[in-house]
Amino acid sequence: QVQLVESGGGMVQAGGSLRLSCVASGLPFSNYIMGWFRQAPGQERDFVAASWNSGTTQYTDSVKGRFTISRDNAKNTVYLQVNSLKPEDTAVYYCAAAQVAGFVNVYSTRVYDYWGQGAQITVSS
Repeated sequence: QVQLVESGGGMVQAGGSLRLSCVASGLPFSNYIMGWFRQAPGQERDFVAASWNSGTTQYTDSVKGRFTISRDNAKNTVYLQVNSLKPEDTAVYYCAAAQVAGFVNVYSTRVYDYWGQGAQITVSS
């Protein structure tokens, strides 16, 4: 029943920008923390950003000032605007949803209940 459908990936030159979208269905969107993770070939799936319904956001240090997470509750959609892209940003990007239940460590993949299918971002030098 629950689905997270991603779109917006692609190939760009270093310094370019993209906007990823993740449309959620089958869940009470406002009751979930929405996160973005990324995974490069042979690497762990790493935290990128998270958004609470209150407007609070969290980012990993390597993307601060370049990436922006936002959400549109009316559209049940979370976005990741990625600017000033670097080759090391190349990865499959996944959106995820974590149910709010007290303290949640948004850096951990284990706290997320649902995942999108992934969207490839490739950044050329």
